[in-house]
Amino acid sequence: MAELYARHARAIYSLAHAMLKSPQEAEDLIHDVFLEAWHRSEHYSEARGSVRAWLLMRARSRALDRLKSNGCQRVLALESCPLDDASAALGDQLRLRELLCQMPDVQREVLLLGYFEGLSSVEIAERLGIPTGTVKSRTRAALGALRASLRGRHE
Repeated sequence: MAELYARHARAIYSLAHAMLKSPQEAEDLIHDVFLEAWHRSEHYSEARGSVRAWLLMRARSRALDRLKSNGCQRVLALESCPLDDASAALGDQLRLRELLCQMPDVQREVLLLGYFEGLSSVEIAERLGIPTGTVKSRTRAALGALRASLRGRHE
């Protein structure tokens, strides 16, 4: 572990600091990542990438978890909008929910995991047990369908 730490801690710190904007949070995250690596080393597979890539992916995931738990939201708070803007935002949210419900399950699933849980294509592929390329093609198709539906509404 000492050798892994010496070799990869600086890269993990740089990633964590860039994402979290806090030296202390970045230091805490390094500790968490190496602790997780120690306990979950059996999940590493050389066939899927380098140790560095595996550790950085874990660091990115943990940083996203921290950002979400610290109250960073991907949803617009309606109280912060003027009344007309709040009505429009609510209408857009309802329309988006409707469009998501209408799309095929496999497309909706990759969008929800990617945009609302913050997972990367690789993480989505691992979770669903499908190739990364399939995740990307489903995402592209889903976003294309959303774009086309929303473009028709705003024209």
